[in-house]
Amino acid sequence: MTEPKSNSENIRENARGHDLAVAIARIIEETRGKDIRILDLRSVTEVFDYFVIATGSSRRQMHAVSDEIERVVQAEWGDEKRGIEGYDESRWIVLDYGDVIVQLFDAESRQYWDLEHLWSDAKHLALPQSE
Repeated sequence: MTEPKSNSENIRENARGHDLAVAIARIIEETRGKDIRILDLRSVTEVFDYFVIATGSSRRQMHAVSDEIERVVQAEWGDEKRGIEGYDESRWIVLDYGDVIVQLFDAESRQYWDLEHLWSDAKHLALPQSE
């Protein structure tokens, strides 16, 4: 049986999840993803901590965003994605990084699924200004 985590361990994990969500949002911004949102879901669900939601302009661009997220998160954070869904169809690509879930949509699917409304109880975080 594992020992419960201390408050300081939980705080470090929460800070890391936040920082990873922001880093992923930056990658999306740099690869020209649009309408980027970070939802803090910690007070809404225990399953995951953050959603990073964005819209891509084409299948090719969504693949480029997804591939770049995977490359940078592996290289700079040492994290492997736990799963990916929707890559082949490219209407809604979901990347699972444990506490951070990335949702890349085409415009039509983003409007249809409207995750921001579905998770309206979540706190919406502003993407910090680039330096």
